[in-house]
Amino acid sequence: MSDGEWEPFEIAGFRVGHWTHPTGATGCTVIVADTPALAVADVRGGAPGTREVALLEQGRLVQRVDAVLLTGGSAFGLAAADGVVAWLREHGRGFPTSSIPVPIVAGAVIFDLDGPTPPLPTADSGYEAAANAVPHGWISGRVGAGSGATAGKLAGRARATPTGIGSAYVQTELGALGALFVVNPYGDVVDPETGQILAGTRGDAPGTWADTERAILRGGSSDEDSAFNTVIGVVAIDGEMDRDALVRVAVAAHDGIARAVRPAHTLFDGDVVFVLARREGSPPDNAVLTWCTAAQRAVAEAIVRSVRRPEGQG
Repeated sequence: MSDGEWEPFEIAGFRVGHWTHPTGATGCTVIVADTPALAVADVRGGAPGTREVALLEQGRLVQRVDAVLLTGGSAFGLAAADGVVAWLREHGRGFPTSSIPVPIVAGAVIFDLDGPTPPLPTADSGYEAAANAVPHGWISGRVGAGSGATAGKLAGRARATPTGIGSAYVQTELGALGALFVVNPYGDVVDPETGQILAGTRGDAPGTWADTERAILRGGSSDEDSAFNTVIGVVAIDGEMDRDALVRVAVAAHDGIARAVRPAHTLFDGDVVFVLARREGSPPDNAVLTWCTAAQRAVAEAIVRSVRRPEGQG
């Protein structure tokens, strides 16, 4: 689908860092903008967990972010943002004020809690992820915020399938667009081209799928352990954009989620998309169309890559 290869890639103006808990059960991922990035956020799921999303709405004073945090740990994981803020402050980053610059860190969480004492990302985790951010940090696998992610919660976590974080890019005639998504949906991850289920609720027989969408339509009920899910991610654009154009790209990015997750944007999901641009300008309509098309394609491919590995990788 995407023009991107499996190897890590780079999107000019952005660096990505990951922190994974030693148990491998949770983690966090930070996208650091080299300079404050024009940003919007679009929430489509019914159960979001976010930070600084209202700040990015139309008509707000602050329209740029220094970094975006994607994290496990549900609401507890938002503590990792404090570490990202601390790292940015050490580097003189932030919205200028009469006192000191105030770093702007937006974020969203997934629910990966399991058991009475689950491991949680902390401020130190966020600091480490920000400090580790590199241009080629756009990777796929069970790392960072995707460490504890699963898909297919119709029958609870016991029959869900491990997923992870996925990344993909599309090179257009206008520049490059990258997508980085943590895939922890209520529904199944499917191949957009064939509709084949790649990860989701496992069926009663070995090697089969319950097919969440079909089960719902037949009146299947949810397990009480299935109500906390989400797909969260970032689309970064190496091109000139304004806020109106970013809003359209965010809509298209959610279309990418709907291509690869079935069903998407449910009441039990907290789907959130952040769209960032490093250069401000007024793109013509045909350019906006190009970026929106690239976003749909890259997001769907990133979600697929969170569960489908190249040969030789687990």
